[in-house]
Amino acid sequence: MSETAEPKPSLGLSLVPVVALVAMLYHSIAVLDASGHLPLIGGTIVAGLLATFAIKKPWDTVQAGMIRSITAALPAVLVLLVVGLLVGSWIASGVVPLLISWGLAVMAPGWFLVASCLVCAIVALATGSSWSTAATVGLALVGVGEALGISPGMTAGAIVSGSYFGDKMSPLSDTTNLAPASAGSELFEHIQHMAWTTVPGLLIALLLYTLLGLGAGEATADSASVDAIAAGLRSGFNLSPLLLLAPATVLVLIVRKVPALPSLLAGVFVGAVLGLLLQGGHGLTVGKLMGALYGGYESATGVPAVDDLLSRGGFTSMLETVALIVVALAFAGVMEYSGMLDTLARTVLGAAKSTGSLVAATVATSLGLNILASDQYIAIVVPGRMYRTAYLRRGLHPKNLSRVLEDAGTLTSALVPWNTCGAYMAGVLGVATLSYAPYAFLNLLVPLLSIAYGFTGFSIERIEPQTA
Repeated sequence: MSETAEPKPSLGLSLVPVVALVAMLYHSIAVLDASGHLPLIGGTIVAGLLATFAIKKPWDTVQAGMIRSITAALPAVLVLLVVGLLVGSWIASGVVPLLISWGLAVMAPGWFLVASCLVCAIVALATGSSWSTAATVGLALVGVGEALGISPGMTAGAIVSGSYFGDKMSPLSDTTNLAPASAGSELFEHIQHMAWTTVPGLLIALLLYTLLGLGAGEATADSASVDAIAAGLRSGFNLSPLLLLAPATVLVLIVRKVPALPSLLAGVFVGAVLGLLLQGGHGLTVGKLMGALYGGYESATGVPAVDDLLSRGGFTSMLETVALIVVALAFAGVMEYSGMLDTLARTVLGAAKSTGSLVAATVATSLGLNILASDQYIAIVVPGRMYRTAYLRRGLHPKNLSRVLEDAGTLTSALVPWNTCGAYMAGVLGVATLSYAPYAFLNLLVPLLSIAYGFTGFSIERIEPQTA
């Protein structure tokens, strides 16, 4: 009786922690150029104080909410840590350099925008990082595009589209792991479900880049920067096709429905063995391999672009992301178990009368958080916690939600100038966010496809409605 009679927090009260969080995030990221960790802790403190003193929730309940929220994401945290090991293993062994080398080989001057998008897609798929792809291969492609007389905005748009396609579809990506953790789905079923929106989005983008490139003409300059990267990869690694055994092992295990954690651990092991067998002539020892697994690989090919691209990975590389996830989920846990998140969700859901409007509300919320909070992690975690129960009550599989979170939360982050992603892409490519945004076709199209699928029911997978 007393449980059901508890008053719900008002909308005004529930908005206080959100407004405080957004203000602190904006000041930290836009003004101080700092991370979002401390603002999230501050937002959690504000939410906790309101939950304890204004809503009269016992502290044990508030703390339990944080713990439950964080505990729910622990499987994804374990996968993220293994992904750090996998990246270190695959770079040190030459797997990632091989895939990057093959990606560069598809370059064709007459199809520069299409080739740029595809090259960045392949590199980001191999590395799981849109940021490192744009900062190295992407930066080189901007220079080549300028020499060919192609608009920097067009080139940067193609780079961003390809980079985010690879990042979004790679099991090595932190956001690709974060979205299913927030929605309650599984990593590989999430990736498979994303293909329904992301692959058509890429195909349409490639068609548009083909049309844009029709008047670009033939190449008139030497693509020396791209050639230098390819040469650096060849000189630094034995790029044997045998290295494909590592990703092939992971793919076979995925097809056989082996869970993500053991599949990725198998990839780490196979990559490490191949590295010791094939890269000994290039200086890889057991000690250097162990260092790459823990602290990341340190590339020393002498080619700055190659060394910047490949000096990454390792167990410790994921700790900052894990910490951000933990504090974000702590905030979400307080908001959820205090009832404030339910108040906010009910307000938004009041206008969502159908599956389509629910998907549209999720897209709008993720986009809004990318604009207001300036961080794609927040744009994934918070809507994931807000709408998780609503999707289950309507009989929608959690992978529908995780797909929408990436379609909107991940992809629109690069379109907002003051978002960390938009600012980063503009900085490394030397092209203003609003200059490349109209040509980042994948990032523009996929959220619209996601909404269209919601209203038509196409590829929406249903389950028995659940009450919790």
